[in-house]
Amino acid sequence: MRLFLGAAVAVAAALSISVVPASADTVTATVPVGTNPTGVAITPNGNHAYITNGNSDTVSVLDTTTNTVTATVPVGTTPLGVAITPDGTRAYITTFSGGTVLVLDTTTNTVIATVPVGVGTTPVGVAITPDGTRAYVTNLGGDSVSVIDTATNTVIATVPVGSAPYGVAITPDGDRAYITNQLSNSVSVLDTTTNTVIATVPVGSAPYGVAITPDGDRAYVTNAGSNSVSVIDTTTNTVTATVPVGTIPRGAAITPDGNHAYITDLGSSTVSVIAIEQPPTLTGTPPAGIVGQSYNHTFTATGRLAPTVTATAGALPDGLTLTPTGVLSGTPTVAGRFEFTLTASNGIGDDAVLPVVLEITDTTPTPTGSLGSFGSATWTS
Repeated sequence: MRLFLGAAVAVAAALSISVVPASADTVTATVPVGTNPTGVAITPNGNHAYITNGNSDTVSVLDTTTNTVTATVPVGTTPLGVAITPDGTRAYITTFSGGTVLVLDTTTNTVIATVPVGVGTTPVGVAITPDGTRAYVTNLGGDSVSVIDTATNTVIATVPVGSAPYGVAITPDGDRAYITNQLSNSVSVLDTTTNTVIATVPVGSAPYGVAITPDGDRAYVTNAGSNSVSVIDTTTNTVTATVPVGTIPRGAAITPDGNHAYITDLGSSTVSVIAIEQPPTLTGTPPAGIVGQSYNHTFTATGRLAPTVTATAGALPDGLTLTPTGVLSGTPTVAGRFEFTLTASNGIGDDAVLPVVLEITDTTPTPTGSLGSFGSATWTS
């Protein structure tokens, strides 16, 4: 895995510790781009990175194989946000000072459309629905979100949200958009079918970036003013955890496997890595045991936090015990067919439930073969 970080653009290997100074990371390349690079998006095939240069009024196109700039595209004033359509054919770029969204053809790297979102609206963030039909744009100065039809490149809705909206992320199913409101200290949740706000979630101070896990269960929100990340349960739209990170956290990204969230800390020049909680799983088919012989089987329990395994129904075979980590061991004392249920739980999501059938056989041998002969004897009198 590679991360694109830094004032130039540093291509970095994945981090393996919680908070890592940028200087301590393994940088594989440093690529000069424009001035004040702000937004970055990678094409779906992974071949190119598009980087907005806020003070150069350009977009740099990087070849991720050679880590070289293959094109520099003039765009509107102060480009900030960038998002690429799922088919990789278009890049949508917000121009903070221009009040527009520019549409770039990624084959020719030319601007093919300019979408006005309103004078003084200062558009910043942009995200595209998984089906590629809509682009959602946060308007920092307009306290609103513009919805763009990507087929016609026109604004089809303007949705009032909180004060100074900045970050935007869309759930994997495309049903919801999560918007950070910096001056309201909240996150607006939009229904993308009706384009209405269906929930407002209080978070930390000055929420900035937002990213959603691949399963859509959680949204991670950086709170630049309180040096923390709020974790939102997207089912209940409530904050379930607040994680301290570095100073002035801004950007957020989640790995494709959903195991870690990467947070850029502007004030401390670090990247914080959060291990994402995972609901439990429990698997395993124990082999048959024999009365009087030592038995040991380990069920596979996964999750973050580590789950606790317990027997919640039925009875274990006599002589066997179960540890909280899922190890069934001991010496069986009674033969029979034993049916019981194991449950793994860690307080995250639903418990994992596993029905188990275990056969214990007797060791008493069945007599076989001949009893032999006593020979012969002669009696005399």
